[in-house]
Amino acid sequence: MTPQDAFIVVAPIAARRGQDLRKLLDSMNSQPGIADPANPVVPFGQFDRLHFARFAVLDDPNLADIETYGVPRPNVPTYLAFLGDCDGPARELLSDLSRRAASGLRSIFACCEGFDDKADLLAWMQAHNLPGAATYVNWVGRTVRQIREESALQRALSARVAREAFASGAAAQQERRELIQFVQEEVRAGCLVLTPPEATPLGWALASLANAIAVPLIGLAALPLLLVLSPFLIIQLRRLETTDPEICPRPSLQSVQQLQLLEDRDVTNQYTALGCIKPGLFRRWLLTVLLALADYACRHICTHGFLARVQTIHFARWVFLDGKTRLVFYSNYDGGHEAYMDDFINKVGWGLNVLFSNGVGWPRTDWLILRGCRGEMSFKFYQRRHQLPTQVWFKAYPGLALTDLERNQRIREGLEMPRVSDTQALEWLKLL
Repeated sequence: MTPQDAFIVVAPIAARRGQDLRKLLDSMNSQPGIADPANPVVPFGQFDRLHFARFAVLDDPNLADIETYGVPRPNVPTYLAFLGDCDGPARELLSDLSRRAASGLRSIFACCEGFDDKADLLAWMQAHNLPGAATYVNWVGRTVRQIREESALQRALSARVAREAFASGAAAQQERRELIQFVQEEVRAGCLVLTPPEATPLGWALASLANAIAVPLIGLAALPLLLVLSPFLIIQLRRLETTDPEICPRPSLQSVQQLQLLEDRDVTNQYTALGCIKPGLFRRWLLTVLLALADYACRHICTHGFLARVQTIHFARWVFLDGKTRLVFYSNYDGGHEAYMDDFINKVGWGLNVLFSNGVGWPRTDWLILRGCRGEMSFKFYQRRHQLPTQVWFKAYPGLALTDLERNQRIREGLEMPRVSDTQALEWLKLL
C-alpha cells in the first residue's frame, strides 16, 4: 500500500508583486481557476503521484473582526500558498517538482519575500512547508495510478458488456469469464495496465503504529490532571461561549459571485478558507488539542471513504499560521458548494462546532457542540465570508467522483477474485 501525504508551501508575497503574481497564476489556467495540466509554468499533469494541487493567495479580508474582542488588528502579510496531495512522501514530490518544474516555480516564488533565484529551490520549499495540524485522506492507499488504471478498465469493460439483464447466474458467470479473458488479452497487448499495489513502506507503518499507541497513552497520562481541571475548563468555556461576539453578516454579492465563478467546473470542487483564532491561550490550546484528536481519527479511523458520516471529501487539511493565531483549511469535495455545506450541517454539525467555533465570529455555541452551525444561514454567511478564491486548482482525474472511484475499485476486485457465486457475478456485472 502506498500512503498519501500533503504539503503546503507558504511565503509572504513581496510588496508591489501581487499583480505580477496573479497574472502569472492566471496564465496557468485553461478556464477560471482550473489549471491546464500541460501549462508551461507548472505542468501538473506530468507528475503521476499528484492527486490535487493549488495555488491560493491568502489575503484575509476579515482581519478587523478581531477588534471586536478588544484586540488590535494583527499585522500579518498576504501569503502565497502552494498546496498539494500526493502518493508517497511529500518531500519526494517536492524534489521531483524542483527538478522538472524549476523554471516555473522560480518565476512564481520570485514574487515572494526572501526568495533568491540562485538559492536551492527544494531547500527553500522545504523550509516554507508548514506541518498540518490535521489531515484527512478519503481512502488511504488509493493512488493516482490505481485510479487511472481502474477507470480505463471500467471504460473498456462497460463498452463490451451486454446491456440487457442476464437471465441466470450461469449466464452471468459465462459473461464474467469472457470479460476476464478479454482483460488478460488486453493486458498482454499493453492496451490495459493493472499495476499491483506497492509494498507498504516500513517506516510509515512503524510511525503509524507508534502514533496509534502513543496518543491514547498520552491521553491516559493526562486524564487525572484533566479531571482535576475540568470544572475550571468548563466554567471558562461557558464564560467565553456566552460573551464571544458572533460575526455573521451576509457576504457581499460581488465576493460570492467571484467564488462561484471558480466552482462547478468539474464533478469535484475546491475550498480554501482562512480566519483568525479567538484571542487567548485557552482557545489556542483547546483548538490545538482538538485538531490533534481529529488528526488521530483521520489517521486511524476515517481511512476508507468516510469523514464521520460525510462521504464526499477527497482530501482535507487544517494548518496553523502566524504562531497559531490563524488557521487555514482546504478541501477537495464532490458536488456543489451548497450540498457540501448541508452535508456538514446535517451529518457532522457537532464536528464543525468543535473545531471551527474557536474561530473569530463563529455562530455562538453551547457546550462546544450545540447550536453554532445549526443556525444554517449564520453558518453559511460565515463560511462564505472566510472562503478565499483559489487562483489555480488541479485535479489529476477530472470527471471522476468518489462514487466512481469506489465503483471502479470494486470492478477490479471482482475481476481478480478467483471464484464468485452466481449472485456475486450478477452484482458485479451491474457495476458495468
